[in-house]
Amino acid sequence: MRTRVKICGFTRVEDAVHAAHAGVDAIGLVFYPPSPRHVAIHQALQIVRALPAFVSVVALFVDAPETSIREVLRQLPIDCLQFHGNESAEACRMYNTRYIKAVSMQADTDISALATHYHDATGLLLDTYHPAAKGGTGHQFDWSLIPKQHPLPIILAGGLDSTNARLAIQTVKPYALDASSGVESAKGIKDPLKVSAFLQAINYGDKS
Repeated sequence: MRTRVKICGFTRVEDAVHAAHAGVDAIGLVFYPPSPRHVAIHQALQIVRALPAFVSVVALFVDAPETSIREVLRQLPIDCLQFHGNESAEACRMYNTRYIKAVSMQADTDISALATHYHDATGLLLDTYHPAAKGGTGHQFDWSLIPKQHPLPIILAGGLDSTNARLAIQTVKPYALDASSGVESAKGIKDPLKVSAFLQAINYGDKS
């Protein structure tokens, strides 16, 4: 099975367009004001309008008010929501939009229980735990914490770049990889060479 690819945290039109032409399946837009990768709706709209066909748009929120999420959905063609906070399953599913639930991985994280609780999620995004940051830390977690069998598609995040993408595919066999800081020259600024190298590493890993 081909490993899908999402790159998250775009803030510039040219970066998203390059990633799309390089072969990314989805782009992530961060609607979390404390994040250095946060975008306003008008910025996000410019990015989305510039994308070619068949690239999905994922909107990331962290414990956001319902009104904020509905305003983004009203103004932007969002394909999937990504909840990166402590949102309940009820809070995630109330928008009648496909959603991903992010999980901060720790030694006692019960993936099976989470998959049951968020049973209608389109995937669980497993990321590195940080007491303050909500993703984009650039650090990898212990992949052995991921069970071999899991009922929902696994999207692997946390410290991924061109140097470990192939190993991630071979070790975890995830449905998708999600990168952010590993393909940047600065927070929110994607490096075209790093993006291309990341996607090439994944394509090579899929064929091996």
